[in-house]
Amino acid sequence: MIQRRTLVAFVLGSGLLVGHSLAGAHEVDGDGPLEKRWLAGDHHVHSIFSVGWDREKTPPAPILGGDAIYPRAMNALMGRYHGLSWMVGTDHGGPNHARINLELSYPKLIESRQVVPDIVQFYGMELNTPGGDHSSLILPHTHDEADVLHDLESRFDKNEAFPVDPARDDEARMVEALGVMRALPAKPVVIANHPSRSAKAYGDYGLYHPAEFRAWNDAAPEVAVGMAAAPGHQAITLNRYISDDKMKVRGGYGRHSTLGGFDQMTARVGGFWDSMLGEGRRWWVTANSDSHRHYTDGGIDFWPGEYSKTYVFAEKSYESILEALRGGHIFVTTGDLVSELYLEVSEGGSDGRKAGIGDEIEVQRDAVVTVTIRVRDPGSLNAGGQNPVVKRVDLIAGDIRGRVADPATNSNESARVLTRFAAADWTRDGELLTMKTTLAVNGDLYLRVRGTNTDQLEPEPDPPAEDPWSDLWFYSNPVFVSVP
Repeated sequence: MIQRRTLVAFVLGSGLLVGHSLAGAHEVDGDGPLEKRWLAGDHHVHSIFSVGWDREKTPPAPILGGDAIYPRAMNALMGRYHGLSWMVGTDHGGPNHARINLELSYPKLIESRQVVPDIVQFYGMELNTPGGDHSSLILPHTHDEADVLHDLESRFDKNEAFPVDPARDDEARMVEALGVMRALPAKPVVIANHPSRSAKAYGDYGLYHPAEFRAWNDAAPEVAVGMAAAPGHQAITLNRYISDDKMKVRGGYGRHSTLGGFDQMTARVGGFWDSMLGEGRRWWVTANSDSHRHYTDGGIDFWPGEYSKTYVFAEKSYESILEALRGGHIFVTTGDLVSELYLEVSEGGSDGRKAGIGDEIEVQRDAVVTVTIRVRDPGSLNAGGQNPVVKRVDLIAGDIRGRVADPATNSNESARVLTRFAAADWTRDGELLTMKTTLAVNGDLYLRVRGTNTDQLEPEPDPPAEDPWSDLWFYSNPVFVSVP
């Protein structure tokens, strides 16, 4: 493990490490010609500009480092150490925080881009979502990105106003915000964070609920594109400073636990995510660290990329990575269980048309398609000092039947596990595992993949104080198959 004191000195030094400026630059791949490949990232990372507040003062005075404790460049360095190619700084707001982002945080982002030029570092924030919980707001890399965020945070973060304005905390206001974002020349991306953390039970939702996400996606389908499947704060179970094991629940999901480290909205086959996909919605899943303070420093978090990774199939550039997030060319994994994942649907053999993760293929009714899954199970140790092994890969399908009448719908009864692949069912070429099956298509459907290092047929509720390194899963986003 890199010593944090060394890194702090490295980051806060005299500037000797500054490389070429990225102001206005869009291609940041230093490894030669740009080409699409799987790039690991994290869209939910906090810095010292996620402040605390001195509420003895009027208005409340910000306390730098009061909530999250690391400089931006240190987050980028640790992300690079743990294999990331891109990340998003997402400090959350509060009274008059838009000014902090503009005047203090953004200049440090420019500096961090110079100090760590090989990490694509997006500007954004964790929006205190009107009528909801939190969401990652990710801005395109433009000359006016700081002004754009300042305007959006000033107008729409529900905690920005002082005194508190209850009218800002309204679901309709978030729909209004998404309309403003959709009209921007360079559209941002919004991803809902820890969507079921406030749920009381399965399907008994709290600050977020299905109708809300449908309203978002209806208002701005190119902006409101999905939700975090694997929430952050999963290192809480490793925190030796917390004496009561009952408090150590993965992700802070104290009312309804995560399942294999994943939110109930994603983890249940036939649940909310499948209900969205069953409408044909492009509603994607991601994973993140929600890093504030590392568990060895008394916090509840992993470093960016240490445990959860969101992989996008993209060139290493701002535009390509953001469009991959927007287009669903994404898979997620915990514990570095896999480092590549390909789901391919083809018609007519190897020379026929093909579609991959996030894409759509049209075939004739009753056509037989070939489904090919390839995963790379790396032979190296992860950050937990283990080399986990893929034990099973599931191919999941669901029918697409159009928009539901009730926006509160939380299920898709057509979703099912088509095939469970184990070691006897795939071929191995070094680290690469390949498995195939065929499928007769008699209507519109989607296909997605998940896998695990456990023996669980379905992800089970996570008990308190569970070792997160022992219970790993990965999920792909879907391929859509349509018939004329």
